[in-house]
Amino acid sequence: MRSIRPSFTARRGRGARRRTSPLPAAVALAAALALTATACESGDTDASGGSSATAAAGDDKISIPDDIKDRLKEHGIDIDKWKDGAWKNWDKDDWLREAEDFVNPIIEDLWDPDRMREAEEPDKGVDDSDLSGDQGVTDPTPAPVDAQAVPATYHDSAPTAGKVFFDSPEGTMVCSATVVADPANPGKSNLVWTAGHCVHAGKDGGWYRNIAFVPSYNNDAMETAELESATREEIAPYGVWWGDWVQTSDQWIEQGGATGGDGASYDFAVIHVTPEEGGEGKSLEEMVGSALPVDFNAPAVPEVDSMTATGYPAAPPFDGQKLYQCQDRPGRLSLNKADPTMYRIGCTMTGGSSGGGWVATGSDGKPTLVSNTSIGPVESGWLAGPRLGEEAKGVFDEVSGKFAGQ
Repeated sequence: MRSIRPSFTARRGRGARRRTSPLPAAVALAAALALTATACESGDTDASGGSSATAAAGDDKISIPDDIKDRLKEHGIDIDKWKDGAWKNWDKDDWLREAEDFVNPIIEDLWDPDRMREAEEPDKGVDDSDLSGDQGVTDPTPAPVDAQAVPATYHDSAPTAGKVFFDSPEGTMVCSATVVADPANPGKSNLVWTAGHCVHAGKDGGWYRNIAFVPSYNNDAMETAELESATREEIAPYGVWWGDWVQTSDQWIEQGGATGGDGASYDFAVIHVTPEEGGEGKSLEEMVGSALPVDFNAPAVPEVDSMTATGYPAAPPFDGQKLYQCQDRPGRLSLNKADPTMYRIGCTMTGGSSGGGWVATGSDGKPTLVSNTSIGPVESGWLAGPRLGEEAKGVFDEVSGKFAGQ
């Protein structure tokens, strides 16, 4: 049996800077509907072949009313077909792209241990020869810094780190991500920071599907052979958290590309998550015991002595099952004259580390998130991430404001 809970919205975001473009300003949205539909893998329906708006007393199953099904269909989601595998249809004409189209129904138990273990890294490489639009402020290519394995248990060493899983036309994919503090819900954040290319395909595609976050994935740093027989609780000890609201920059939607660095200066995203099992339990921050503040006025490169990037590299020589970190003094990377300069560090982490947080010491002397992994070279050796500013703050504030006090 597998149950599915829908998220839905028809509301457009406000947060990021508006640009003269036919696309919506910044943002992927999905407000959760507190309804649950339960059906077997074979797609069983009730005796009448339809759905009911009520549930028997004591029954923990709530069918989705027909009017809500109709609203979901307007956004490309037939809930009965979706739960039976219709989400695998990636026909370009039906691929939801714009802000108001985002939906991410929860399919319970979809992310089982095998699916999580076998997820692959998304492409987001750049060749040094692609850096032809340099603003004249790119620093020399940094020397490679060997990624260091984070000691087990990860929850003790890096409690805010985790994996983002999602489905794309290319298959089951994985990125890295960070639990971040929510000023609108102090101590009870449900916000996750990652890269834009981990939630949306950019200029040539739309929103990815089945987006979920797993904090402290493989917390005990088990070897790959051990993971083949590990339970879901061992692989995801703090649960699976589905994105019920996602937002990225309009620049990423307009410009983002899989390779070459297009849109990389705006390659960030914020996910609001909810636990797969539902209920009124602990927030994500309460569950993992920590959340990093985000600095939207991060210092310029010459003022930063060190940054630490964290992630689950999945491309060879790594296999995506363990957490790594690189620490280096950042330099500057300019992709073209129109976009902000990025941070760049030496690091041998590969694809799969995308979206992982970059942490520096804030003005208060405490760790703060200042960037996320966006791109690296075709041959590993360095990583680059956007410097978070006005556009990133707009994205963050929109998601935080939406769930203020909840």
